[in-house]
Amino acid sequence: MICRTIIMRLRRHRGPRLRVHDVARVGFRVLPTDLDVLRHMNNGVYFSIMDLGRLDLLQRSGVWATLDRLGYYPVVASETITFRRSLQPGQRYTLETKIVGYDARAVYVEQRFVVGGELYAVGLVRGRFLRRSGGTVSIGDLAEAIGVDVTELELPRWVTRWAADVALPPSRSVATSDWF
Repeated sequence: MICRTIIMRLRRHRGPRLRVHDVARVGFRVLPTDLDVLRHMNNGVYFSIMDLGRLDLLQRSGVWATLDRLGYYPVVASETITFRRSLQPGQRYTLETKIVGYDARAVYVEQRFVVGGELYAVGLVRGRFLRRSGGTVSIGDLAEAIGVDVTELELPRWVTRWAADVALPPSRSVATSDWF
């Protein structure tokens, strides 16, 4: 994955320039290192490829450079994926990445694995931004930094429910592993 990340960083000026709320599309091929014992793309690899799709969107929209200059960086708070079909060895696919909305603390990104216009898998990521100097970046500060109106995207209700349902206690709270 590190090779793909380096290639993505080097190719950041290729492809059309995007606005941050556009759909970013980037093509990939299933590599031998992506496979599991059943000889299809491993479920964990999908999440790693999704990282590259978000990097592509941030780079081609110019947001990455702005965030880097301000000392902000993205982290994943929650993510989920639903699989419809398996990606096979050597198969070409397109990863589509789009910001679908914001809430008071996070950015939500939908990512689709597509072959010939057909959905193979769809993932959802809840992301936050942190400051290298410490602390979190508020959505207001993020919106101001990248020049977007976060109210122009209405977060789907199911996404709001999902975020609430999978939330864990804050990192500074006690969160014991009690099964029952």
